[in-house]
Amino acid sequence: MVFLTLSRWIRSRGPDRYWRVQEVLKNARHFRGRKNRCFRLAVRAVRRAFVYATKARKAKRRNMRTLWISRIAAASREHGLKYPALLHNLIKCQVQVNRRVLSDLAVTEPRSFRSLAVLAQTRREEGFRAALGDGREPPGIFSRVVQSQ
Repeated sequence: MVFLTLSRWIRSRGPDRYWRVQEVLKNARHFRGRKNRCFRLAVRAVRRAFVYATKARKAKRRNMRTLWISRIAAASREHGLKYPALLHNLIKCQVQVNRRVLSDLAVTEPRSFRSLAVLAQTRREEGFRAALGDGREPPGIFSRVVQSQ
């Protein structure tokens, strides 16, 4: 479209409105009934769907965190530790592994998780100095901490 005056261009809202309607209808294609055809109904349904999607993303994060915690708790019980004791002692040993990685280790690599549980158990029983002994890591544990000579 070619507009010869500014007022005609400002008043013209045809193409913009068309694409806005198409965008809303595109998001409403999978809805049932008239909600996927009628713009007035589609706008309401799409807004509601987006609100639900936002809430579901937050709920998914919460659910995943509880799943990770329950997996870690079950795996740590197998090694004679409770979940809070495991996390507390790993933090005291300066092992910086989050819950997601810990749960993945518990499911896919039980030996690695067992070594972490042994480290936490040793720290819990004997304290940090006794767990490290002469400054070396316990057997089977590798860390990035540079040992001072």
